[in-house]
Amino acid sequence: MPNSHVKPKTKFHVSNMLWLGLSVLAIVIDQWTKSIASQHLNYADPQHVVPLLNWTLLHNYGAAFSFLSDAGGWQRYIFTGLAGLVSVVFVYWLMRMPKGIYILPAAIALILGGAIGNLIDRVTLGYVVDFIHVYYESYNFPAFNIADSAITLGTILLLVDTFFLEKKRQAGHKND
Repeated sequence: MPNSHVKPKTKFHVSNMLWLGLSVLAIVIDQWTKSIASQHLNYADPQHVVPLLNWTLLHNYGAAFSFLSDAGGWQRYIFTGLAGLVSVVFVYWLMRMPKGIYILPAAIALILGGAIGNLIDRVTLGYVVDFIHVYYESYNFPAFNIADSAITLGTILLLVDTFFLEKKRQAGHKND
């Protein structure tokens, strides 16, 4: 008699390849906008767009908000390796996502696309291209890019899924 309490393994779903399309879209838009910024902006020269927003080309040798940017160069290899490892784990996770779930795979796809977008910069340039500069009076938010925005949006969606939707899924499985 089979163990009825053993949860079946989630299988690879070809339909989840569509979520990789969202990752690819994030990568393409990120790389395209970074290319435009690098070609048309002068380094560290803010170009006013609208109140509270400038385009300002900057190179980030560190992690988020230039964390460890002046650490001497070793951080490039750590961040590159970490982004590569996380990307592999996220692709595996995404491909094994059950059907009928939308917020969680969208979150993973956006984080994956953003991580790969910044990984491409680190590998090819040695730094990440940032160009979106939000400010208010004398307060400046660190410059960022589309990849960072995808990671942030994906993280928000992941938190929404974790704190609000996972409980509903678990309750639904108990009723099965």
